[in-house]
Amino acid sequence: MNDLWYKDAVFYELNVRAFYDSNGDGHGDLRGVIEKLDYLVDLGVDCIWLLPIYLSPLKDDGYDIADFYAVLSEYGGLNDLKLLISEAHRRGLRIIMDLVLNHTSDQHPWFQAARTSRNSPYRQYYVWSESTQKYSQTRIIFVDTQPSNWTWDEQAGQYFWHRFYACQPDLNYDSPAVQEEMLRVMRYWLDLGIDGFRADAVPYLFEREGTNCENLPETHAYLKRIRRFVNENYPGRILLCEANQWPEDVRPYFGDGDEFHMGFHFPVMPRIYMALERGQRQPLTWILERTPPIPEDCQWCIFLRNHDELTLEMVTEEERQWMWQVYAPEARMRLNLGIRRRLAPLLGNDRRKIELANSLLLTLPGSPIIYYGDEIGMGDDIWLPDRNGVRTPMQWQNTPNAGFSSAPPDRLYAPVIAREPYTPVRVNVADQVANPGSLWHTLRRMIALRKASRLFGWGSFTWADAGIDSVAAYWREEGPQRLLILNNLSESSHFVSLALPEVLGPEPIDLITNSKLTPASSSRLELELGPFEYRWIRFDG
Repeated sequence: MNDLWYKDAVFYELNVRAFYDSNGDGHGDLRGVIEKLDYLVDLGVDCIWLLPIYLSPLKDDGYDIADFYAVLSEYGGLNDLKLLISEAHRRGLRIIMDLVLNHTSDQHPWFQAARTSRNSPYRQYYVWSESTQKYSQTRIIFVDTQPSNWTWDEQAGQYFWHRFYACQPDLNYDSPAVQEEMLRVMRYWLDLGIDGFRADAVPYLFEREGTNCENLPETHAYLKRIRRFVNENYPGRILLCEANQWPEDVRPYFGDGDEFHMGFHFPVMPRIYMALERGQRQPLTWILERTPPIPEDCQWCIFLRNHDELTLEMVTEEERQWMWQVYAPEARMRLNLGIRRRLAPLLGNDRRKIELANSLLLTLPGSPIIYYGDEIGMGDDIWLPDRNGVRTPMQWQNTPNAGFSSAPPDRLYAPVIAREPYTPVRVNVADQVANPGSLWHTLRRMIALRKASRLFGWGSFTWADAGIDSVAAYWREEGPQRLLILNNLSESSHFVSLALPEVLGPEPIDLITNSKLTPASSSRLELELGPFEYRWIRFDG
């Protein structure tokens, strides 16, 4: 097994609760995921990212963990997870899990014990204060619901620190006991055979007065310790960093190849939508030119959507207001500093735009992550609270409950999408798998084309001048392999004329249409791009 497998991988973010209910209780479960593994193999993904499956009161959809060593009973048990890992590996699929380092649930036994006495050994597991003035330079992340990062605990007689919801007290990483506890948690799940972790909210592990309590040297020192632990004991497993920061601030999380293997590139996401709406490549060129190089054995992760809001933290205030006006005109579509909508509704359910966005996702630098349901163009439910509107049941069939569960509809953990044009009558897996012209088949083919070449995971990236700002054109190259990617970001047709470097080998081939192209000359390629059309053109040596 190649230890650098993640460089080429296509990831699939999967919410167990939402994917498939195998026992009819209204909740998706691990056995349900097992039943659908062949579907994921057919789609062509390489690695499944499981959202939290730990024991939890589910006040934050599982990110509020009450026991790091137990599986939530609605999802099944430990034996179900072991079987899922075994069955996934048998099919060549890998599995990573969420590792929530920053906080626990307030229902966790550690916190319950910490509250009882200042002399409790667990008191040091959390961050306490006599007032709310400590760490005053730290921003509030959930600005819609949290007035402070401090919450008073009557039983404890002190304030406790939390960067997210008040039901999620932050762990105190100045405590050696906490540092050891989290290494034990990692060992437990890695020993079961998972292929790594997506580490949640890592910039916030330590606090220091006079700072914004993000990206501190102490945080990086502990994360390097985690990496050493993985390298020494579990080679070939990966650590994926969730740091919602500017690329230059994420860069240190790769270290010298001695911290995280992978890191999300958050600022790329909103700029894909900016580029599509403006019909200009400038938002993309700007952020990628701002992105520093990373060690060769590291990799960015890019995505179009995920289980959270489409974050607008790393845009200007003017850009944020514009994005809200364009993509979230109704107040219920907005959350904190972001937009709580899925891919298809964001793009007006325009098949051309959805495909073009996926062309960018699959060809820009980094390993792509597909959010469950986006491969069929699922919709959202803005009337559900928090971010639940993008976490609705997977739509498998045009049958009751969308084929997700045999439970009565009122027992489902969340309602199936009922608004047109996103109901299961119009959007479901079975119909799209049966239709060769569907979005599912198009994305499946694009994934297969990507996986047929190492250059996406390993090759260089260079912008090309297409002679017009509406076309995002770039070269992906590795050794003798060259691909020219053309993405028309506008709703108008454009004539494109590009200067070619020395062309190696036979005539260029359009991989999307599987047809040969004839350059205007040995040094120039000219062609017409239709509205929102994309081309992947191979020049092989």
